[in-house]
Amino acid sequence: MKNHSQRHHHRAPGPRHSGADAVIASLHAQGVEVIFGMVGGQIMPVYDALHRDGKLRHIIVGHEQGGAHMAEGFARATGKAGVVMTTSGPGATNLVTGLADAMMDSTPVVAITGQVPSHLLGNDAFQEADMRGITMPITKHNYQLTSPDQVASVFAEAFHIAVSGRPGPVLIDLPKDVTVAQTEVASALGPRLAGGRGAVAKGHPMQIERALQLIKNCRQPVILAGGGVIHAEASAELKALAEYLDIPVTSTLMGLGNFPGDHRLSLGMPGMHGTGYANLALYNSDVLICVGCRLDDRVTGQLESFAPQAKLVHIDVDASEISKCLPAAVPIVGDAKPVLAALLTGAQAWESRPDFGAWHKVMATWRQKYPMGYRAKDGVILPQQAVQEISAVMGEEDIVVTGVGQHQMFTAQYYTFRRPRTLITSGGLGTMGFGLPAAIGAKVARPERRVVCIDGDGSFLMNVQELCTAVRYRIPVVVAVLKNCNLGMVRQWQHMFFEQRHSQSDLACPPYDQVAKAFGALGRRVERPEDLSPSLRWAFQAAEAQQLPVVLDIMVDPEEAVLPMVPAGEPNINFIPCRVEER
Repeated sequence: MKNHSQRHHHRAPGPRHSGADAVIASLHAQGVEVIFGMVGGQIMPVYDALHRDGKLRHIIVGHEQGGAHMAEGFARATGKAGVVMTTSGPGATNLVTGLADAMMDSTPVVAITGQVPSHLLGNDAFQEADMRGITMPITKHNYQLTSPDQVASVFAEAFHIAVSGRPGPVLIDLPKDVTVAQTEVASALGPRLAGGRGAVAKGHPMQIERALQLIKNCRQPVILAGGGVIHAEASAELKALAEYLDIPVTSTLMGLGNFPGDHRLSLGMPGMHGTGYANLALYNSDVLICVGCRLDDRVTGQLESFAPQAKLVHIDVDASEISKCLPAAVPIVGDAKPVLAALLTGAQAWESRPDFGAWHKVMATWRQKYPMGYRAKDGVILPQQAVQEISAVMGEEDIVVTGVGQHQMFTAQYYTFRRPRTLITSGGLGTMGFGLPAAIGAKVARPERRVVCIDGDGSFLMNVQELCTAVRYRIPVVVAVLKNCNLGMVRQWQHMFFEQRHSQSDLACPPYDQVAKAFGALGRRVERPEDLSPSLRWAFQAAEAQQLPVVLDIMVDPEEAVLPMVPAGEPNINFIPCRVEER
């Protein structure tokens, strides 16, 4: 955070532009093609410049929080910075949840906010809010400009910060007097930074060699791969290393897709709702190679019982994450792509590879004893079944977006992710209402791919107004609402740990197929298992044919719980297993 000091470049006098014109020129210079936002009083000069320019695509959002999530969806689908713009006061403060979400999940977003004129700052002017102070803890960096001459250099720097190293959100606060004043600096000189990650840290060779020695001499290794692998575009390197050394891989929620979910070495997701065999493998490992993962509590459970015998090789581009939760035997500060490549090169130089055959036999017994699965019920759609049906009709490159709740975990467990950037979900902050707007952002970014939002009825309602956005701009996303008429995850916890006292978790949600039609979208109610597959196929065909969003209101069993589950505070090996069909 800083009040950006004025920067002067040696230049001949040139034509003068307003600060607002410089904003638009700077967005062009950074390769921006689309902005999500909402106009208002203090940002109006920039919107006027946007109109006069006529070349940038702008999408009016129903609510500024939705705009922030759209920018996140765009960023997660592309790796480029998503852009959201709004006015001062409530417009700007409505971005806060989205910025916090982006910060927790390392998503590159540039937020542009209007602000009251500089001479009114601190005077409680109409629609004034201290966005620098408010967003200090939830942005990677933020700025408040004092001169239009700063616009070009600040925008170039902001986009670079957002996408480089560990990505994250950056906020630029623009007092109105800055946007209307004149400047000769229309846009910054130098390379476009929005689509690139800049220089990357390769990891110290000595630490890489130390890691190789641990791996060479271990017997029960596991790779724990997080979202950092996806940010670093290192999925190919991860797969090559795992296959060459025959090491099993478990991918966190944010990392799903960084390793093929149907690969023989995949253990699925670890943690509170992870597979039993992933948690057992981590517990019994003797070397844990953690790459691009911050080891949060939903992954580790009780820390001291997470991987008690393992020597930790921790690879992360953010040095502050290493040894934050667990001490690293070998800390490697570096970008996942070159570090994994260096580990593979080092291993290929060995005269012989270690034999982990006995380790794989042990894990095979765990897979048999604690399989993923569920008990079907006649005439009732189970949420796991719905996710599997969606997985069956989607292509490997198609994109799944979720809200937050039971449906999110069912998606992580029963959808087969094979490619990076095919799952977009709110992990660290757990933001209900994320799904629909993030799906819109993803579809805007990747119009050639099918995009489905798997949501819960409570989560969907929180930003349902963005159906209007999808209809207005003919954005053909498909929303599959797994409707159990409850705040499902809350109800599950109340049922299991609060003696079945379902306090304020029962919902009386509207018929979402009819809500969709009222917005001008398409909708269908699905009540029987046999109707699930044909309804999904209709939804994707109708969405593309009519270029409209489609909402499937899918009635699922409200009694179904997300299993496996590790009770809060317990060791991960104390999981409650799935209730599978009798054999």
